[in-house]
Amino acid sequence: MLNSTGELEFSNEEDPEIISQLTSLPLSGGKSSAGVPEKTGYPDSVYVMAANIFQGIRIEKSAQKVLIKYGNEPLRSLSESEDQSFQRLSYELAFSALKYQDILETILIDSCIFPSTTIPDHLSSLIIVMLYDFQDRKFQTRVLSDNEEPISEVQEVENLLNSFKIKLAAALARCRIKHDALSIYHILPETVRKQELRASTLPLYAWINTCKISPEEVYNNLKRRGYNKVKSVLHIDDKVFAVDQHCYDVLIFPSHLKNDLINIDLFKDYKLIFQDKSRSLAVHSVKALLNMDDDILMVNTGSWYTVAHMSILTNNNTSKVFVCGVQSQAKDPDLKTLFTKIGCKNIEILHETFINIDSKDHRLQKVKVILLLPRCSGLGVSNPVEFILNEHEDTEFLKDHSQGGISVDKLHVLAQQQYEQLTHAMKFTKAQAVVYCTCSVFPEENEAVVKKALEFQDPGNKGQPYSGTLLRQCL
Repeated sequence: MLNSTGELEFSNEEDPEIISQLTSLPLSGGKSSAGVPEKTGYPDSVYVMAANIFQGIRIEKSAQKVLIKYGNEPLRSLSESEDQSFQRLSYELAFSALKYQDILETILIDSCIFPSTTIPDHLSSLIIVMLYDFQDRKFQTRVLSDNEEPISEVQEVENLLNSFKIKLAAALARCRIKHDALSIYHILPETVRKQELRASTLPLYAWINTCKISPEEVYNNLKRRGYNKVKSVLHIDDKVFAVDQHCYDVLIFPSHLKNDLINIDLFKDYKLIFQDKSRSLAVHSVKALLNMDDDILMVNTGSWYTVAHMSILTNNNTSKVFVCGVQSQAKDPDLKTLFTKIGCKNIEILHETFINIDSKDHRLQKVKVILLLPRCSGLGVSNPVEFILNEHEDTEFLKDHSQGGISVDKLHVLAQQQYEQLTHAMKFTKAQAVVYCTCSVFPEENEAVVKKALEFQDPGNKGQPYSGTLLRQCL
């Protein structure tokens, strides 16, 4: 149990008008709240999942700088939901708490919740994520659902934060004044603020599964649902869509339409599939290099939708799409089920890692293009939460994004891995092109890797020599 009796007595003596004055200050957002619906909080299970995610990605500090101790054991959840909207809410909440970790810890210390209250270490992560949401709601009471079973740890933490809300609001105001910031949003590094701005304006991209439906049928279906076809969706609040200028089978929607779109049959039946445009650009770059019977080798695919898109684009060919690195054969049935639902017929899964596949492997002698999607810093991604959910990236990805940068040592390790994979791809002498795609903004992971790999070429190699054109970068 959380012991907060003394603090409850103290806070009840405060002037109740103070909290109203303090909560009128701008908090975590950089935009005006006019016209924005009030936030009502999350279900208990979202807080628990967000706390467990935060526990795994929080910034660990040296012993001299530790303000709050965190436990090592995850909180027990009543159920593990596979619902993507539930996961998205949890990841977004955890990522927000991570970006403001230093500020939230300072507020907890300044308000005397730590160390004056006896709080088990394993609840610290839950307190952090719930405090972020509490201040984001301007310290207003959460609206509880009658349908959800309450979780005792969440109820305890909520009672604790409510008992300290005047002190928490005052500590937040002092933090804002100390940094001479309009809101705590403005205390974030500029790179993180720019990333948030991009994420808020970035449109949605979805590719058409032409194996199931034609583009014209999709357009007509959307028009019947009240969507209008336009040339650009930037800064448009209406129900509209546009065709991407680079990929003929990719549609663009304003971001605010996501919840409406995911519930229509086009998406439920895999006729339209949401995916980041960078992946569509990659597979279209491959398609442009293929003849009718050329095979493709895909490396580090991330999302299986990238594989599916490549398959659909080559559906009318006799091409095979080889996918390497699926080390767990237990995934095979699930993957085959997904590919069947989408309509893919030419995919072959290889369980070896790419580096361990011999360039003379008999299965790959017709491979003419290799699509390499190496692990990278990913700091070119505007919405890291969506990227993690869609591309199956490790949650560690969020740690770098929360700081707006990456350590030099980690960047060097990634660049070396990318170089090794790229030079291995160039050993496949029958392949005529390599498409190299990252989501990084660093030259060290892009131009520098490609330049170094081109220098690696063996002058005595009788295979296809690579140039800057055939060794394409798709950033």
